[in-house]
Amino acid sequence: MRKSAYKSLFAGLLLLAALFYAVTHYGELAHFLVLLRHIEPFWLMLAFFFQFCTYIALALVWQRALYDGGMHYPLYQLVPLAIAKLFADQALPSGGISGIAFIVNAFRQRNVSRQLGMSVMLLSILSYYAAYVLVAVASLLILWMYNDIRQWMVVLAGIFFVVAVAVPAAILLIKKWGAQEELPAWLIRLPVISGMLETFADVPVTMMLKPALFVQVTLFQATIFLLDAATLWAMLYALGNSVSLLLAFPCFVLASIVAMLSMIPLGIGSFEATCVGLLVMLGIIPETALAATLLLRGFTLWLPMIPGLVLSRKTLR
Repeated sequence: MRKSAYKSLFAGLLLLAALFYAVTHYGELAHFLVLLRHIEPFWLMLAFFFQFCTYIALALVWQRALYDGGMHYPLYQLVPLAIAKLFADQALPSGGISGIAFIVNAFRQRNVSRQLGMSVMLLSILSYYAAYVLVAVASLLILWMYNDIRQWMVVLAGIFFVVAVAVPAAILLIKKWGAQEELPAWLIRLPVISGMLETFADVPVTMMLKPALFVQVTLFQATIFLLDAATLWAMLYALGNSVSLLLAFPCFVLASIVAMLSMIPLGIGSFEATCVGLLVMLGIIPETALAATLLLRGFTLWLPMIPGLVLSRKTLR
């Protein structure tokens, strides 16, 4: 009875958070809908396709990890969970913790042990940061090839690389030291540290010690970045700008890095400003750059909201 009450409470929080997000960002949603009216159906379908493939890529990460843990899970059953996780992360911004809790609970309802589910999530987190570093390096190389790299980009990348290495390292070190009870008592009492210990205390690291598995899921994670950048590229084409994907890709990646480092939930404002600025720097007129960026955010943030809410409530039920 208590478990059912917790599920109902979590579902209610998701619904309330989604309503709050919609109300506070109504102007952004209205602008997105207006822009959609002027886009040809072909480009809309292409953007839908790219975004749907991002959920398939995330589901492939989980499927591959579950297979390594001895579970043969159909891909079509994991794709809805990928959509629901994105909604949970958006509705309740918590650095991905709400999405992890949701997916682990969904796995347990599908006869996946909590230990295996948390191992999959730990592998997903570490491979995500590895993929992030990979696409960041690729973005800098592309900008260097086009002679469009700036000093602030190098500084930004340096800060990002420190964070991208520090976060996974902190998770693994805290898990190791916490398990051996070598952490000071005052440090364990910190909410962030205690939360990480409680979340990953009994999670084995065997999956992370398999290079072939880690490389494969990292490539799946990198594919998500590429598909999101392809969505931006498609929106630029739809607005009459025949730009190369090689130029849209670093704009999206660097804007995502700024959004992550800004510590603003979902990177609202910081992502848009950076992406528009980079597109303008590369020769796109400001009006088109802004419209393409808003369309991208609409596809990545707004469109998954309704199906994500429905799938979340269905899974919790």
